[in-house]
Amino acid sequence: MMLRRLSDFFVLTVTFGLLFAGQAFASEIIDVGTHKDVEQIYLGGSVIPYKEVTLSAQMPGRIEFVAGEEGDSFETGVLLLTMSDESLLAKRKSAMAQYDQAMAGLQNSQVQYNRELWSPQSENATQMPGMGLPGMFDQMFTKQMSDSMGYGDTDVQRRADLYNQGSAVNQAKTNVRSAREAINEIDAMLRDTRSIAPFKGMIIKKFIEVGDTVQPGMPLLSFANTDYIKIRTEVPVRLIPYLKVGDTVQAYLDVSGMMIPAKVTQIYPLADKSKHTVTVKFDLPIGTTGVPGMYAEVAIPVKNSKPSTSIIIPQTSILKHLGSLPSVLVMNNQGMAEMHVIRLGKKVDGGKSYVVLSGLKSGDKIVNHPPKNWRPGLKLK
Repeated sequence: MMLRRLSDFFVLTVTFGLLFAGQAFASEIIDVGTHKDVEQIYLGGSVIPYKEVTLSAQMPGRIEFVAGEEGDSFETGVLLLTMSDESLLAKRKSAMAQYDQAMAGLQNSQVQYNRELWSPQSENATQMPGMGLPGMFDQMFTKQMSDSMGYGDTDVQRRADLYNQGSAVNQAKTNVRSAREAINEIDAMLRDTRSIAPFKGMIIKKFIEVGDTVQPGMPLLSFANTDYIKIRTEVPVRLIPYLKVGDTVQAYLDVSGMMIPAKVTQIYPLADKSKHTVTVKFDLPIGTTGVPGMYAEVAIPVKNSKPSTSIIIPQTSILKHLGSLPSVLVMNNQGMAEMHVIRLGKKVDGGKSYVVLSGLKSGDKIVNHPPKNWRPGLKLK
């Protein structure tokens, strides 16, 4: 063993070989150390678009049309995608036939109601027995004598017939409304076979191609407005008091190679219970060069913080995979290498080391100069 000094902390290093696939790699195991907090802490994050939506399938079907490829831009209201709708069109024709039948029933019930209103069945001479003069005699004398003797009441009968015809009209109206709503439901399903651009933007990811069969809930397209970009980062809870909406901090994008101002626009009200971090979004100036998904850093000022200690590690111990967060290899008690995802802060020691905000604790043993083709379960010798 040998004692090695790294910046203002001490690390213990042991040279060893990693045996993997018949090859040996010259690496080190080092004990992570601590140093005093700095005035600014740098947090890693990702660039995100100003607006982003994922269009999903609302019903089963076959993709018939896609407007373009990734990177193609479209204005608001432009048709982006269509699905097959033959079965829905057939159902709509059937629903239209039901609607026409319901309308015919309504018209007939209204005619019957008007006939009962102006020519009651109870007053119709043809409803009484006999014909000619006997029928007229029945109409003039028999009905009146029956009413006076309590054998019937023509007024009550007329009201009952009128109420019956009115009920028929109401039922016919209900049938018409039901048929109309069935058509509206099918029209809504037909609209779901078409995806329209909700705002000006571009396709940033396609999940389907023409001819694919999809089911409800499957993603179809990711559509975003990239005229303006933001940075999204996970800030440790202890640093949240140093931020408030409207503050301006410094940010760094790999593509620009320089520090640019970033404005705090949103601080989530809840913390992640597993990572103990809070999501914060920063607006970047108009015209900033960058694409969604690229790596970025923001500097959180902590000038008024009390002195404390943070973990730092050498830059050569960090594994950086394209499209993922930085990580390191940590040796467990069984001498096996485990990958730990970490969140980096500010560079120290002239850029040779990083402050670690989360993912490691003092006393952990990490691998310096880790092999690029490391695999889980690799034993350290």
